[in-house]
Amino acid sequence: MTASIKESLRELGIQLSLLNRQVSAHVELRDVDLYCIDLINREGPLSPSALARRAGLHPATMTGILDRLQRGGWAVRQRDPDAGDRRAVAVSPLRERVPELFKLYSGMSTLVDEICADYGDAELAVLADFLRRTTEAGQEATDRLANG
Repeated sequence: MTASIKESLRELGIQLSLLNRQVSAHVELRDVDLYCIDLINREGPLSPSALARRAGLHPATMTGILDRLQRGGWAVRQRDPDAGDRRAVAVSPLRERVPELFKLYSGMSTLVDEICADYGDAELAVLADFLRRTTEAGQEATDRLANG
C-alpha cells in the first residue's frame, strides 16, 4: 500500500505542475513567477532575500522575477519601514490581481471540495495530517539536498 501512496503522490505532483503551467500560461507568467506570487500572497510581505531563500532561488534570479512581477502588476516593492537599513524593501502582492488566480484554480478547488464531501470529519483529519506531514517531509528532503 505504501508503494501505491508514493506512486499517487508522484502523479499528483505531475498533475499539479501541469495545472500550474496552464495557470501560468493564462496569466502570461513563468512557472517560477507563479510560485513566487503564491509565496508572497501567503507569507508576504517579504524581503527579496527572504523570498529567494523561501523559493530556493539565487538572489540574482529573484531580481529578474521581481522585475517581471512588478511590470505585470502582480507585486510591488516598497520601502520596509521596520528595517534598520533605509534601502531595505519588502515585496507585497497586489491583492486586486488575486481573483484572477482564484478563478483559474476554481475548477480544481471545486473538484477537491467534491472529493472531500465523500469523507467524514475523522477521515479528513487523517488526510490533512498525512498531507501536512508529507509536506514537512518534502521540505526536509529539499533542505538535505540543498545543504548536503
